[in-house]
Amino acid sequence: MLIDSFERRVNYLRVSVTERCNFRCQYCMPEKPFSWVPQEDVLTFEEMFTFIKLSIDHGVDKIRLTGGEPLLRADLDKFIKMICDYAPNIDLAMTTNAYLLKGHAQKLKDAGLKRINVSIDSLIPEVAHKIASKNVLKNVLEGVNEALSVGLKVKVNMVPMKGINDNEIIPILEYCRDRKMSIRFIEYMENAHAVIDIKGMKSSELLEVIKSKYSFKDLGLEDSSPSHYYELDDGYKFGIIEPYEDDFCKSCNRIRMTAEGDLIPCLYFDEAMSIKDSIKRDDINGALSVLKEVVKQKPEKNRWSEDDGESSKRAFYETGG
Repeated sequence: MLIDSFERRVNYLRVSVTERCNFRCQYCMPEKPFSWVPQEDVLTFEEMFTFIKLSIDHGVDKIRLTGGEPLLRADLDKFIKMICDYAPNIDLAMTTNAYLLKGHAQKLKDAGLKRINVSIDSLIPEVAHKIASKNVLKNVLEGVNEALSVGLKVKVNMVPMKGINDNEIIPILEYCRDRKMSIRFIEYMENAHAVIDIKGMKSSELLEVIKSKYSFKDLGLEDSSPSHYYELDDGYKFGIIEPYEDDFCKSCNRIRMTAEGDLIPCLYFDEAMSIKDSIKRDDINGALSVLKEVVKQKPEKNRWSEDDGESSKRAFYETGG
C-alpha cells in the first residue's frame, strides 16, 4: 500500500499515453505547434504496463488513461486489454475529447474499459470551434452517442468561461441529465499555456446560474473525488471542481505518469522523477524506489492559491489534467 506523508492512501494512477492532441483548446494549449516529443522517447505500451503492474501490486486499484488525446495512439485497445487481463477488477477509465471515439467505442469496451470522461464545453458548433480551434462538435457528439450505445459510462466535463460559453451552463447540464450522464463544471485553472485573457467562473457564480432555473441541495465532497456535488429536485447530481478551495487536496489519492515516464506527485507541481531508465533496464526495484519517493514527496496542497497568483508551467497535455 502506498501512503504519503499526510497519511493519504495513494491508489489512483493517471497515465498519459501521449502528449499529442488534435485540439488546440483555449484553456490548454492554443499556441502549441504540431511538433512533439519523438516517438522513440515515449515509453512503449509494454514498458508502461511493467510500471502499471508494479503500481497495482502496491495498492493502485484505479487507473485513468489520458493524453493529450489517448485515441491518437495506435493499439490503445490492446493496451487496455493488457491491464484488464492482469487485474480484471481494476477501475479503468479514460479521458478523451471524443473526436475519434466513433468507431472505437466498442473495441474499447470489449477490451475492458469501463468509463470515459469527455470535455463538452459548448453545444453550439461555432463556439465549440472557437474553443478547440477546430470544427469538432459533430464528431464529439457522435462519439458520445456511440459510447453510450455500447454501454460505456460517460462523464462530461465543462470549463465555463465568461463571454465564451457561460450562457450554456444550463443547456449542457440538461443535455447530460437527459442522457443520464454525470457532469462536472470545472473552474478554469490558471496555467502558462492558456490564452492570457480567459476569465473563468467561480463556483458561486455557476450556482447562481443554475439556481435561476433549478433548486438543488448541497451534498458536499464525495470520498476522494475532487468534486463538490449538488442534487437537483429530480435526483440528478452535478459536480463542481474548485481547485482554489482549501479542501480540494484534502483527500487527494493521485499520482500521474507522463508518456515519457515522469512521475508527478501533483498536477500543479513542476517537480517530477523518472522511472524511464529503471523500466528500460528492467530494474523493478529501482522503479519501485522512485514510486515510493514520489508518493513521499506528494505535497499537502497544490499551488493554486489565489493569494500568490502562481500558475503552472507544466502543460496539461503532458499530464492529462
